[in-house]
Amino acid sequence: MYKAKMKLTKPQIAILRGEQGETKQKMLETIVRFGDIFNASRLIKMTHKRGHLVTSFGLNLLKPLYKTMAEISANDIKATGGFTVDPRPVDYPEVKANLLEKIVFSKIMYGKQAFYEEQLRLAGLSHKNAFTCTPYLKEVGNRPKEGDILSWAESSAVVFANSVLGARCNRNSGMIDLFGTLLGYVPLFGLLSDEGRQATWKVIIKTSSLPEAQILGSAIGMKVNDAVPYIIGLDHYLGEAITDEVEGYLKDFGAATASNGAVGLYHIDGLTPEAKKLGKTLIKENAKEYVIDDEELEKIYRSYPVMWKHKDKEANLVFIGCPHLTLTQLRNWSMQISEGLKETGHKKVVVRTILTTAPMVLELFKRETLYKEMVTKGVKFTSICPLMYTNNPLTKRRRIVTNSNKLRTYSHAKYQKDEEILNCVIGRKTP
Repeated sequence: MYKAKMKLTKPQIAILRGEQGETKQKMLETIVRFGDIFNASRLIKMTHKRGHLVTSFGLNLLKPLYKTMAEISANDIKATGGFTVDPRPVDYPEVKANLLEKIVFSKIMYGKQAFYEEQLRLAGLSHKNAFTCTPYLKEVGNRPKEGDILSWAESSAVVFANSVLGARCNRNSGMIDLFGTLLGYVPLFGLLSDEGRQATWKVIIKTSSLPEAQILGSAIGMKVNDAVPYIIGLDHYLGEAITDEVEGYLKDFGAATASNGAVGLYHIDGLTPEAKKLGKTLIKENAKEYVIDDEELEKIYRSYPVMWKHKDKEANLVFIGCPHLTLTQLRNWSMQISEGLKETGHKKVVVRTILTTAPMVLELFKRETLYKEMVTKGVKFTSICPLMYTNNPLTKRRRIVTNSNKLRTYSHAKYQKDEEILNCVIGRKTP
């Protein structure tokens, strides 16, 4: 039996001895070893029983994953609270792929998708369409409460749960998220502890208007890396209540801090739960300081590289929604596109435009007349992960633009501000 450095309870020791079977023994040993690496003091129980897994794609090379999942199913081990999982990789009806791209997707890359989804179902997938990077949206139904202990992966979901909802979760890796969900235990360290949630950076916002969420998040992520920032001044623009509009902003902001850095938690003075309760006492002594003004954000924006082969050509594909759009964001983008097309005189979008959102959100939006209007104007809606789509090397031939700093970071897509994206979609000429 593995000799743990952390303190374990009698029931946990029993599992580690194999008294509940070899599979649970191996899973718990993995979690304990993981915690020991980070000097976790003990294991604590998950209080939010529904997990979220980052591994959603049936990549042919993930043979060890499929072997582990088969062993879990063979021993009838299942997540009692269920779990959600990151988005699917492809959607041919809405996100077109040519014949060669389809061959690469289906034969070389994601040939195990259907097989793996069945494994997920047997392990406790909460719904056949529980595939989204935004499980915390009210429509999806995996929304933890303040103080809840989670076993999640997906960096953008973890930072949202920690920061906006006040739940507690470390930035787990794939399989650690599953093992924690199945066993109900996670190691106590890092962002699960009071000390780990204190801020070591003080970020002061001195911009002339509300900063673009994705660029502000990018700036902070690149500066603080995996530290916890306490942000002062942003509440002047966002207010002191987390409305639907503010939630969408914080979703995008957090995703950029997590992908352009490794932020798992941020505090916003006067707005986020812990900052409202504890205020600047969350800031550690000798915290570093970072001042952000308009000039700093423009410098960050201008630093993003353009990876296209033909840099001066116009875009031929637009992705909006990484992470997945909220219902409010779907409506806002649709209305802006509709009004913009009236202004430019175009009946349809002038470039292939794809909006991505959670399946449950899209089901609701499809009932609205605005959805039907957008379809007639050529807009496509899907629930895939744009990043998984761009992992196909053949998609590099496409000149993709996006307002997602996460997608920009992990693919060849070109980042543009929201206004630039809208201009591209509706054919509005700009200086």
